[in-house]
Amino acid sequence: LYDYHVIQADETPVLVNKDGHPAGSQSYMWVYRSGFMYRDRQIILYEYQKTRNASHPREFLRDYTGICVTDGYQVYHTLEKEREDLKIAGCWVHCRRRFNDALEVIPKAHRKESILHLIMKQIQAIYREEGKLSDFSTEDRLMQRQLVVKPLVDAFFAYLKQNEPKIPKNGKIREAFTYALNQESYLKVFLEDGDVPIDNNASERAIRGFCIGKKNWEMIDTVNGANSSAIIYSIAETTKANNLKPFDYFEYLLTEIPKHVDDKNTDFLAELLPWSDMLPENIRKPQKASGK
Repeated sequence: LYDYHVIQADETPVLVNKDGHPAGSQSYMWVYRSGFMYRDRQIILYEYQKTRNASHPREFLRDYTGICVTDGYQVYHTLEKEREDLKIAGCWVHCRRRFNDALEVIPKAHRKESILHLIMKQIQAIYREEGKLSDFSTEDRLMQRQLVVKPLVDAFFAYLKQNEPKIPKNGKIREAFTYALNQESYLKVFLEDGDVPIDNNASERAIRGFCIGKKNWEMIDTVNGANSSAIIYSIAETTKANNLKPFDYFEYLLTEIPKHVDDKNTDFLAELLPWSDMLPENIRKPQKASGK
């Protein structure tokens, strides 16, 4: 994962019963994943930590050089200020969500008259043009972003700055304006690199399975259980991202690995990785026919 030019990160709270915290305190499951352009070798890693402070991504990203796409959580920006070889890119979904939340407070009959309606249309236009570039090469995507998407982004921030003095000092509209303007430099990073996604949706999708799961089991009992969960979810989500059948892949691993318990080295593991050409065909999902 450290070899990739662009990675993405996210985190979600989890209740671990016996982690030394006061009852009801939240721990966190962090997730780090490869960027969207590494379609042939996707990597998703979960990491359990007791807190949400900067020390955890600082340690995980210590040997990483490149761009990390995140939401607006401040600890990532703190890390960027500490490093010259780490750049943080922002997430337009989080920006759009703030304005949409503010718009929904306004009665439906008056929404089209609101400044928020036009702002949402501007974001929609940015996404519409970006959506046309998904199959472009890195170089062509960057060129089109500079030619087509960048003017829309520049106009969006110019409009915000022009209208910001007219916004009430409190409320959801002020929160949305403040968030977007504070995140401007991070939200523009994708315009300078064709490999950087416009948002952090891929990380949110990678952590969604865990979020759905914890609604059912509600808590993890021990720290060892949390670390084991991180391993299992890392394998499961990486499996899905590489177009394999999770159950069949786990079954294959649990069949093959015991054959090597007496091996002095672990070179055999390379043949078991989710992108290995040595994997049996029956654990691969059928490829969709082109044009369908």
